[in-house]
Amino acid sequence: MSPMSSDPSVPRLDHYSAPLNFQHWIDERAHLLKPPVGNQQIWKNSDLICTVVGGPNQRTDFHVDPFEEYFHQFKGNASLLIADRGKFERVHLREGDVFLLPAFVRHSPQRPEVGSLCTVIERSRPAGDIDAFEWYCADCGHLVARRELQLQSIVEDLPKAFSSFYDTSHEQRTCSHCGTVHAGRDWQAWHQSCAQHFPNTAL
Repeated sequence: MSPMSSDPSVPRLDHYSAPLNFQHWIDERAHLLKPPVGNQQIWKNSDLICTVVGGPNQRTDFHVDPFEEYFHQFKGNASLLIADRGKFERVHLREGDVFLLPAFVRHSPQRPEVGSLCTVIERSRPAGDIDAFEWYCADCGHLVARRELQLQSIVEDLPKAFSSFYDTSHEQRTCSHCGTVHAGRDWQAWHQSCAQHFPNTAL
């Protein structure tokens, strides 16, 4: 029997196991590759963080990774919103596309399609290499908040970072530049406002 089997009686190797059948691995975790979980890491404790991310999921946070990220959109379509110097642009990921994102580029993955699937490969973070998550004003593009963390678990750490911003008061989510209150968890309101003020980001 495969060492990657879900049979609890069979020891599961964290990594350096026998080759696994990718489609079988996905089929076993189909219930997790959608909200509210959405992502699963293939191997644990490896130098590469290999994650499969499913839709639908749309976000208002922008991730700042100290290393490159590789995307392979192998089912359905998605996109990345890029924040740069007070403006936003959208990078489309069509089914079958691969994309290499440079380090430190502020990016917000958008996966509106039900059943979409993407492989994302990142480097494990050595101690001292800090990730950050940033939230921007949809009206003027100004930075509203930033949270830094030493990433240890891509599955467990992200929800905590998000809550540390979304659970704050309206006053703490107010843009210091134009006075607009960030929509927080209301991603639909944030994206609608962003499309109005930055038309090139509209789908």
